[in-house]
This record gives sequence, C-alpha cells and structure tokens, in this order.
Amino acid sequence: MKPFEVGVISVVPSPYQRDIFRAMAASPEISLKVYYLEAAAPDSPWPEEPLQPYEMILRGRYVSVAGNRFHVVTEHPNLRECRAVILNNLTSSLAQYLLRSNIQDRKLLFWGEALRDQGSNTRRLIQHFVAGRLRNVSAIVAIGTEAEKSYRLRFPSVPIYNIPYHCNLQPFMDRQASFDRSRSAVRFLFCGQMIARKGVDILVRAFDLLIRKGLDAELILTGREADLEKILQQIPDSTKQKISYEGFSAPKDLPQFFSRADVFVLPSRYDGWGVVVNQAIGAGLPVICSDAVGAGYDLVESGRNGFRVPAGEVDRLASAMESFITQPNLLAEFGQRSSEIARHWTPEKGARRWVTVLSTLFNNI
Repeated sequence: MKPFEVGVISVVPSPYQRDIFRAMAASPEISLKVYYLEAAAPDSPWPEEPLQPYEMILRGRYVSVAGNRFHVVTEHPNLRECRAVILNNLTSSLAQYLLRSNIQDRKLLFWGEALRDQGSNTRRLIQHFVAGRLRNVSAIVAIGTEAEKSYRLRFPSVPIYNIPYHCNLQPFMDRQASFDRSRSAVRFLFCGQMIARKGVDILVRAFDLLIRKGLDAELILTGREADLEKILQQIPDSTKQKISYEGFSAPKDLPQFFSRADVFVLPSRYDGWGVVVNQAIGAGLPVICSDAVGAGYDLVESGRNGFRVPAGEVDRLASAMESFITQPNLLAEFGQRSSEIARHWTPEKGARRWVTVLSTLFNNI
C-alpha cells in the first residue's frame, strides 16, 4: 500500500508531540511532514533540539488578541502532495485559510483538546469564530475521551475519533518508583507551571491540612515558578518546611523527580490533557488528578491506580492524599496498575491509531 502523505500544522516543537511524530515518521504507512508556527514556546523554555528531516519552522509572526496568540504565516508550505492535512491549532492565518478552502483531493483533519468555554467574553467570541469552520473538516481527532464527547455534542455531523498524546515513557519506566518504606513520609509530586489554572494553590492548601493533622508527608514541586511565592504565603512556615521547590526541569531530567515520589498529583482547574499524567504512570506512580484533567479519564482508573477528585475542592483532594498515608499498601498496588496501563501508551501505538484513522477515512479498511 502506498504510504499516506500527511502534513501536520502544529505550534511549536513540543517534546511530547515530537514523540508521536517520530513514530509516525518511522511508520512505513505514513510519509510525514510537520510544520511549526514557532521555534519555541515563550512559557515553556524547553531545550532546543535539532529538527528532523520531516520538520520545519514556518515563516511568520504572531499578534496577541485577548490573551490569544494569533499566528500570521507569511509563507505557506507546499501541501499539494498531502492526502491528509492535520491541524493541531486553529489560531493562525494558515489554519483559517485551510478551513475556508474547498479542496476536494485531500482530507483536512483537526487534532485537538476540548474547546474551552471559559474566559472573557472577547476570548469566547474569538474561539467561537475560529472554531466555527470545524463543521467543514473531514474529521475531528480528539485528544482524550472527554474531548471526544464534547466534539460529538458540538459537531454531530462530523466524524470524530480519539487519539490522545502518546509519549516516550521508557526513561520513566527505567527509573520507576521503589516505594521505599524505610522512610515514613509519603512524598507527593507536582510537575507543571505554578499557576492557578494548574491548581497549585489548591494542592498547597490540601497539603497544609495533612500537616496540621500531624500526618507525615512531603511535597515536591517542579516547574516554572510563576506564582509560587504568592501561593506559599497562604500557609505557615511549619508546612513550608515540608515543601521543596526544585525549579524548572528539562524533560530529560524529569524521571529523577518522578522516581523520588510516591504519588503524583495534578489538581488543575482546567487541563485539556496533561502529559505529566502519562509520565506518572510510566514511572509506576499512583495518580491523583482533578476531574478537569483530560488525561484522568483515559489514564486514571479511580480506585485502581489513583483517584479523580472535583476540581477546586481542597477537602476532597486532601482526603485522597490522606488515603495513601493511612493505607501505604495502596502505593505499590496502585503503582503496579499504573505500570500496566503505561505499556499500552507508547508512541508506536499512537502511530498505529493514526494509521487506522487514515485508513478508515480513505476507505482502505
């Protein structure tokens, strides 16, 4: 079978997206080109790595509108030979041009997290405008089951598929947590930006409740500092002494933090997916996440490898965290289940899911 010629329009060379792109490029059934709108993300200073032969940065610039970055692409890529074009972002002149073009000889797909209905009126109006044309795409490929549900409700006439992020978890598997009970304290880990959307303030307050109850626990924070200083002002010094902030870490350094932890916590007020949950199960950790984390519905089996708690509820989060302190046998039990789940979330399996979607769209299966 002739390979599917696929072009992807994405925002930046994210290390997590690039894992699945590498697997797609290595598949004999896909001939891949990936075009990025920017060389780097201003709020995620990942170390730069050389582009692969199938990757390139498009020429252009961006303008900020109501907190959104809209990219103006000044030189369009040659997509004429692509049988399928995958848009991973809607806020660019190129995406809007493609969404408004009536091109019969190729499929146009949108691959994205659930659309947010939050923010200012201006922001919601912009989102409504840029997303309106999705009803004309050949298919929407949702990132997660919750996103899939929302797209099915919003665009009932469009074929909907589900392909979440699949990351290289081997470095995390190689350094899985040991749950060493020679120390009594249970170590909780958060990895991400120290901002309200990620629920770090909720986590710190929940952790403070545990310490006030006299429970033996520690909290490790790693990620961009952002609002951390202000967040820590709300708790006493006795709790702060149990918290260690490790700064921003490059992706290659993250396995060492996950291997030191007993439980991973992601209490976001909103997270369309949350790749750190992939990493946590790869490290063999139990996971506590809020019900506003997309990955929680695909990677966390509540009561088997972790818990989902209502977003923003400090007491419910503290109760879930306390479960691992008062029932330490859950650490190894839930961690083992996370490891089992992780084996099914390799980039190669993600690439196979793309082959299946493309084959279905082109009536090859």
